[in-house]
Amino acid sequence: MSLYTVGKVIVSAVLYPIFRIKVYGKEHVPKEGPVLVCSNHISNFDPPILGITCPRDIAFMGKSELFKFKPLGFLMKHLNVFPVKRGMQDRSAIRVGLDILAEGKTMGLFPEGTRSKDGKLGKPLPGIGFFAMRSEAKVVPCAIIGSYKGVKALKVIYGPPIDMEELRARKAPAKEVSQVIMDEIQLLINKHVG
Repeated sequence: MSLYTVGKVIVSAVLYPIFRIKVYGKEHVPKEGPVLVCSNHISNFDPPILGITCPRDIAFMGKSELFKFKPLGFLMKHLNVFPVKRGMQDRSAIRVGLDILAEGKTMGLFPEGTRSKDGKLGKPLPGIGFFAMRSEAKVVPCAIIGSYKGVKALKVIYGPPIDMEELRARKAPAKEVSQVIMDEIQLLINKHVG
């Protein structure tokens, strides 16, 4: 049993009851082949929440500073987190991300690049569109709805994969693709709030 699987079991046992997590649409995540799970970002808990609710093992970028402390770096590596230097274009992290997708694995990304302070969606960065266009990945929008205060259930909704065929055929710019993905996340939020 991998450290990721053990971690998933332990974190699930802790977070599911605390945040009263309800998951919808797991069946929309393809069982095989490369997948990009794209979610809104409202808390530091979001990556582990996606990690325990996604039916597939999921890899994330993590800020490189976290890897400087060796025990934490070791743990992150075994939990499918790879380093990215923030505030610049990190070609090494981009290559790692594209390799993950080329191997038919799943990667989680937050199009906004940072947490939303008011819970509303911000502007997406072009990076998510870049990964979507430079890979054959199925792009699955995801919405995390609610608060992490445990008063109401936290909802995690996986939507159907976005149809990328036309965007890829005409080589749409990454910025446009990022906005298309963000719009799909917003639609999920609009449909499930309340």
